[in-house]
Amino acid sequence: MLIIKAITDWKKFRKSIPPENSMGFVPTMGALHEGHLSLVDKSVQENDLTVASIFVNPSQFNDPSDLEKYPRDFNSDAQLLESRGVDSVFFPAEEEMYPNDYRYRITENEKSKIMEGAHRPGHFDGVLTVVMKLLNLVNPTRIYFGEKDYQQLMLIRDMVSSFFLDVKIVGCPTIRENDGLALSSRNSLLTMGERAKAPVFSKALHSRKSAGNIKLELTDSGFDVDYIDDHYGRRFGAIKLGNVRLIDNVKL
Repeated sequence: MLIIKAITDWKKFRKSIPPENSMGFVPTMGALHEGHLSLVDKSVQENDLTVASIFVNPSQFNDPSDLEKYPRDFNSDAQLLESRGVDSVFFPAEEEMYPNDYRYRITENEKSKIMEGAHRPGHFDGVLTVVMKLLNLVNPTRIYFGEKDYQQLMLIRDMVSSFFLDVKIVGCPTIRENDGLALSSRNSLLTMGERAKAPVFSKALHSRKSAGNIKLELTDSGFDVDYIDDHYGRRFGAIKLGNVRLIDNVKL
């Protein structure tokens, strides 16, 4: 597996790939788990070549402490990606990805203003901007995202359509633990007690109760609830357990 850090080296590698070869792309921020790897597996099945990126994107963190404590272990991540058949990992530096200090950015003015956008100002500007940068650099045939971040998936689909980008967006089902908790890099930050309690969140989302009743029940159970909202035929939720914020969604 080829590991490429410099953008100039990546561009040379990209030009060496025959145009008839399909490329799947899985963008990540590292701290990989089976949710990420399920995207990799699908890409490997569907494409001649699979590329993953590892880049902890600073522009999508509205809380500096959240960025600082985000888990990072490149060597472990690289081993996992290689074991699943990834051909190349793009691992750029922040100063290369943002040479103009984030002067230029992409902003969406409707779907990004609710739920995550309302509670994390500027978050989706950072997500859409970095995905656009990565798409321009990688130029894949298909790009893969998990449905756990469903609001993000919708926004990226709309962005790709609005800017006439020639790439197929592939959404993949949320991967869950046996107790129902959606896999997330942030799960590793939970204490043992918080981890034991966390599945109550996903079970509540799957219940037939109203969003308002679910919010009340989670609050009474000791969760700090940001929102429980129904949109686009899905139920979305975000909660905090201690210092860890978790999101999830289910189809209604």
